[in-house]
Amino acid sequence: MPGVPRSARAVLLAEFSGFEKRVRAMARLHEKARLLMSTPAVGTIVSLTFACAIDDPSRFTSSKQVGPYLGLTPKKYQSGQTDDTGRISRHGDASAREALYEAAHLILTKPIKGCSELKSWAMRIARRAGANKAKVALARKLAVIMLRTLKDNVTFNPAAKAASTRRVDDAKTD
Repeated sequence: MPGVPRSARAVLLAEFSGFEKRVRAMARLHEKARLLMSTPAVGTIVSLTFACAIDDPSRFTSSKQVGPYLGLTPKKYQSGQTDDTGRISRHGDASAREALYEAAHLILTKPIKGCSELKSWAMRIARRAGANKAKVALARKLAVIMLRTLKDNVTFNPAAKAASTRRVDDAKTD
């Protein structure tokens, strides 16, 4: 930062480091946050934000309801013969929506272990509809995965999804 003395930068860095340590400690103590951090690209802030926004996962009868709850679904305007689909509705918790979007951005732009299926799915959407829409779709998918993680109380396991998909495919061929 030009114009800011080194001593001020050192104080700011020390304060930031202190905040970061406290947030990490909060995430370690929060059972739901620890569980959510098993999901790819989900760290302390994303997990704490999502866990606080959802609060009680049992109030969702379907995992698909979390997308509209957080405002990650397209707006619809229908009147007479007019039927317009717009940008996301932005209902719900803005900080949770922003955190999920940032996690989706990380998955699409950085090589992250354990999320190759999610990344390839989102890249197919990005080629067809654009990067921003792909990030929103991936954020919605992450929300569904994270809600399912909270409801089942099981850590994220990409191999389990692949194995269940193979079983379904094998049953179709029989």
